[in-house]
Amino acid sequence: MQNWLKLVPVALKCQRGISTSLPLSGKRNFRKFNVYGKRGTRVVKEAQRTQLNPPVPIHKRGVRDTGMIVNGQFVEIPEKIPEIIVPDLTGCKLKPYVSYKAPDVVQSEFTSLDLFNAVYSRKIIDDFKADKLQSDGQALEPSENERLQPDEALINARKTGSDIF
Repeated sequence: MQNWLKLVPVALKCQRGISTSLPLSGKRNFRKFNVYGKRGTRVVKEAQRTQLNPPVPIHKRGVRDTGMIVNGQFVEIPEKIPEIIVPDLTGCKLKPYVSYKAPDVVQSEFTSLDLFNAVYSRKIIDDFKADKLQSDGQALEPSENERLQPDEALINARKTGSDIF
């Protein structure tokens, strides 16, 4: 019986222990919670309100200024103010939802040949059938697009909305 009592402490040392306390003992990592503007004494906050360049800068949460400070005064720059252009959708029959049952649209790459066929081919075929071509292939009655000079065509191509047919 005494030998059994001697083996009990040895057996308890070999067993795994179960702990019911938290591994961090109540300590938490609050660095991942961004609490901007909540730290600092009253003196620091007063300096942020009154000074141009405070010792602790004011965190703006990713928002950029729409101006700059000139001679101690904030001057707004109109080019820095975002302008949101929203089209007028009154009378639009389209709905904002696209069903998952809608068929996939597979379209090949739009090449220069496709562009030529979309803009010029019909006019060339009509001029050829009506015998309105010169001996060198130029049209006798050119359309507006055929009269454009290269620099004018480039300016028109760069205008807003030129990609809409």
